[in-house]
Amino acid sequence: MFNRKQFRLRLPSRTLLLGERTLIMGVLNVTPDSFSDGGDFLDLQAAVARALELEREGADILDIGGESTRPSAAPVSAQEELSRILPLFQALRGKLGIPISIDTQKAEVAKAALATGAEIVNDISALRTDSGLAEVARRARAPVILMHMRGTPLTMQRGPFARDVIRDVMTGLREAIARAGRSGLAKSQILLDPGIGFGKSHTQNFEILARLPEFARLGYPIVIGTSRKGFLGKALARPGEPPRPPGERLPGTAATVTASILGGAHIVRVHDVAEIAAVARVADAIRAAT
Repeated sequence: MFNRKQFRLRLPSRTLLLGERTLIMGVLNVTPDSFSDGGDFLDLQAAVARALELEREGADILDIGGESTRPSAAPVSAQEELSRILPLFQALRGKLGIPISIDTQKAEVAKAALATGAEIVNDISALRTDSGLAEVARRARAPVILMHMRGTPLTMQRGPFARDVIRDVMTGLREAIARAGRSGLAKSQILLDPGIGFGKSHTQNFEILARLPEFARLGYPIVIGTSRKGFLGKALARPGEPPRPPGERLPGTAATVTASILGGAHIVRVHDVAEIAAVARVADAIRAAT
């Protein structure tokens, strides 16, 4: 079992200790077309209620996104993204006790979110889509999650996939770290996500999870997001059955979260916070016993 390194992640309002126990990042998408919860929380009051529910269920961080990044999703404008997220950020002020992460690839959106309460930037493009995002994060002293993705959400699952996925992800993450450094981001501001489901085959997703310690050895906190993803739907189905739909993928999420924690992940990004928080407590107990 990989010996998980501890980090102190400094946010504008507090410091998070990473590695002592696994932190849970709860997902809240205010989009009409996300693969799992698209359209569920477009209503502001429903979104506020869900945010507070995720906190009660045990989320340590709330990750809010206003643009779907599911396979084949088309991009939206910064203005559209802002119109979806800013009312929620404003409504949550003074109500939420956990830090908020903004899931965006755009500097304009990140800047507005950070000014309205966000403390972490979660960029699936690892600063490739908008180089100005790094400067926004640097000025705000906000940590940035750099995720590996082949192509864009619109093209990433059309292939071809990498012949050697571990080498491909490792190279991409090292390039992302270098981009961040050139932009003035401190090493202490960087977290890495190998990008499960983002331009990888189903088999490759499992290979990344099995070899997660190799990415942890890069020396940065590791974030993993497997929640309800398509490769789990296929793996959970019996022979001859169609893939299980997103709402029936909790057992697969639990199994991959456990594997991620034992492999060195510091933060797991999930939809089903109450259930996965319990899974994480057990997986952390296994880690503590070694």
